[in-house]
Amino acid sequence: MKKESEKKKKARAAAITAALRARYPTAECALEYGGDPWRLLVMGRLSAQCTDARVNTVCRTLFSVYPDCNAMAEADLPTLERLVYSCGVYKVKAANIRDFSVMLRDCYAGCVPDTMEALLTLPGVGRKIANLILGDVYHKPAIVADTHCIRISCRLGLCEKRDPVHVEKTLTPLISPEESADFCHRLVWFGREICTARAPRCGECPLRAGGLCPSAHVADD
Repeated sequence: MKKESEKKKKARAAAITAALRARYPTAECALEYGGDPWRLLVMGRLSAQCTDARVNTVCRTLFSVYPDCNAMAEADLPTLERLVYSCGVYKVKAANIRDFSVMLRDCYAGCVPDTMEALLTLPGVGRKIANLILGDVYHKPAIVADTHCIRISCRLGLCEKRDPVHVEKTLTPLISPEESADFCHRLVWFGREICTARAPRCGECPLRAGGLCPSAHVADD
């Protein structure tokens, strides 16, 4: 099969972006953080290996106990662990969200920083969470390479490897900067509705119907 040129791939990526925008005109983060950057940071950390729905449920109680950065910085660790237990890897996650809250309080006056470099210094924060903050909070170009983004980008032939950094770096020049954050949110909704990990609904896929997906796919292993 002839390799797609970068020019054609970029044009196809633009068409995919437009098709997803038409299907999901309101691109919203699935995490219910209420516009609070610190809460999104906490929820982003808890979402690793956990569903957004579970994180939303857990955080309703969590934020009633620890409503802001200052309160979390003073959290009792065993109590915090119990509150986030059902999100999995609870000891590490609890320690991370308390420790980065201390760091934000002491080093950033309680504000979440707006650069990749600063965000990556926070305990437990990697590029995926940092890009979520940069895109949703600060409206900067950002590719959130989560499980949906990785799976669907590879199925669409936009990326070749299932490595988060590879996917982020590959999609960055393909997706318009002003569309990047919303594009990733739309992939989440599309991944839940159509391009699921197992038994993807290729027969109902608007991207395949529009000639934007190379082929039908079987379920991922």
